[in-house]
Amino acid sequence: MVQVTAHTVKMHCWKTLVVALLCSLLLCQTRCASLSQPEPQLVRQRRMTPFWRGVSLRPVGASCRDNSECITMLCRKNRCFLTTASE
Repeated sequence: MVQVTAHTVKMHCWKTLVVALLCSLLLCQTRCASLSQPEPQLVRQRRMTPFWRGVSLRPVGASCRDNSECITMLCRKNRCFLTTASE
């Protein structure tokens, strides 16, 4: 009877060890997995011919995203400005 109990305890220890090993392996996999943010795609500038660049420039007061969109080449606070604040 003592041998059966020792054998059962030994098997229980092995099962516990295997389960603990599998759990630690799974935790390591999730920790090591790449969860970083994908790199932002580079924004490519529009390329226009000089003719279309001149025709498509926005007037003072129009909404804009960067200086190249405004006829004055001054985009501030998403609006085409006539002069800079320092002038």
